[in-house]
Amino acid sequence: MSMSDPLGDMLTRIRNGQRARKESISSPASKLRVRVLDVLKREGYIRGYDVEDLNASHKEIRIELKYHEGDPVIRNIARVSKPGRRVYSGVQELPRVLNGLGISIVSTPKGVLSDAEARDKNVGGEVLCTVF
Repeated sequence: MSMSDPLGDMLTRIRNGQRARKESISSPASKLRVRVLDVLKREGYIRGYDVEDLNASHKEIRIELKYHEGDPVIRNIARVSKPGRRVYSGVQELPRVLNGLGISIVSTPKGVLSDAEARDKNVGGEVLCTVF
């Protein structure tokens, strides 16, 4: 059976891993997941990730979670645009998370970017998730 929301699955694995105080978690690999993890790494929400080959047709991502003084760096991570309800936003309407303390991850024609990067490049797109 195929998964209806692979990105939502990865975000839930991150959320559950941090609640369980895991050092790292694993998730099936895809290009979108890797691009979202690039944004999370650039913004300092995760330590890093590695893509591992399980066999010829399957890859897995090992995500290293980040903690500050014993508390998870990611306090809340939520999916915004879902398969049943896509959420698009122009550059002027991009949401600010906690008045700029958090980030929105946006899929734009120029790639997957944080909301600040999308504003700098003057592009809008699909709001994938919010993180703070």
